[in-house]
Amino acid sequence: MGINLSNFLASKSQKRKMGQYQDLDHLDGLSVSSASANLYNSNRDDLAMFYFRDGANFASVYTQSKILSENIKWNLSQKTQKIFSLIINTRNANSFTGEQGYRSMQHLADFVSKKLTEKQKEDEDEPKIIKSKNIIFGCTGTIGEKFPEEKIKSKIPDLVRDIKYTQNKYIWIKAASAIMTTDTEPKIAMEECKIGNTSVKIYGIAKGSGMIKPNMATTLGYIFTDADISNDVLKKLLKKNIENTFNAISCDGDTSTNDMISIFSTGKAKNSFIKNIGDKKIKSFDESLNKVLLNLAKRVVADGEGASKFITINVLNSKTENDAKKIGFSIANSPLVKTAIAGEDPNWGRIIMAIGKANVDINLSKLSIKFGELIIINKGKVYTQYNETEAENYMKSFAININVDIGNGKKNFTVYTMDLTKEYININTDYRS
Repeated sequence: MGINLSNFLASKSQKRKMGQYQDLDHLDGLSVSSASANLYNSNRDDLAMFYFRDGANFASVYTQSKILSENIKWNLSQKTQKIFSLIINTRNANSFTGEQGYRSMQHLADFVSKKLTEKQKEDEDEPKIIKSKNIIFGCTGTIGEKFPEEKIKSKIPDLVRDIKYTQNKYIWIKAASAIMTTDTEPKIAMEECKIGNTSVKIYGIAKGSGMIKPNMATTLGYIFTDADISNDVLKKLLKKNIENTFNAISCDGDTSTNDMISIFSTGKAKNSFIKNIGDKKIKSFDESLNKVLLNLAKRVVADGEGASKFITINVLNSKTENDAKKIGFSIANSPLVKTAIAGEDPNWGRIIMAIGKANVDINLSKLSIKFGELIIINKGKVYTQYNETEAENYMKSFAININVDIGNGKKNFTVYTMDLTKEYININTDYRS
């Protein structure tokens, strides 16, 4: 069966070419497939399966919304040490679907585990019995619509049949494309590092374009590594590195019911097993994991619904990191700031407004603001050499850096966001069509 990249090759995805993506290749212990269940009434891929033939250690971080999708409820209820498959569908969030939505997870898990157990018997010398509790789900799309269990179930045999035991960049892009909703491009990232003397890979995919706001950011993100790391250490590493990556982005200030970031460890690199977070051998892995997460998080922001600008807000020299975070998100989530930047208007007064409403004590005599390297406010006063024309020219850039120096401490925090354009309104008034 040929690789269907129709989602990637669609007109809305043309701004990127295949060669611009990192060269993700094979990751031992992982198999991938994707298919169309016609959830969009088109032939685009809308289902992805990740299969771990020997099981994988794993950890997940989920939405902080008080209303959880049924797939997240299912995932949280599965008390298991190993995951054998992750199934992701797009178009339907399986949220606010109640008993029907949860039963669908049970039915699909039962069916997937049966089919993968059959696959084990066909392919493995020592086949394993895969159980329903070894299956978890990611769902994304419209909230409140009946979950299309039968459509998805009908494609499970195809997903199992078409499992690719080896991967290349095209297969990774195909899988990342299968989980997109309003995204205009697939999001993939990779790093390679060492644990001790053993080389390991860290690969990741994500989707996210709208309804993006911590904690966590509204997205689906999946990290895969061939490193051998315990569930406990994976959990601690993920929670730590989420804070300055997916918990440092905001597109529109809205948090979903379906947020999910997971990491899976196949152990096939055969490094010395990591079971203690204090093990010094994981320093490089820790740093590389952060790079993958940040890469994916930035891609989510850059592909925000209707985005024409990528905005980095550096809040510097704050009394506490929490104060810096409050100020950063107050600026990032301000419609007035975002629309000014969309209009390429250096209206720094809106940034002053956003700082003021953050409920953080500010000593104006110490406050400084820069657009890139252009000084706007210096020690609480408009910079004597401030040039409006230079600021206007700077705003024409795609990447906008806003640097806010509070001047009352040593703590910093960086927030990533996008502008607010008419296209955002167009996309979200036409979301379900």
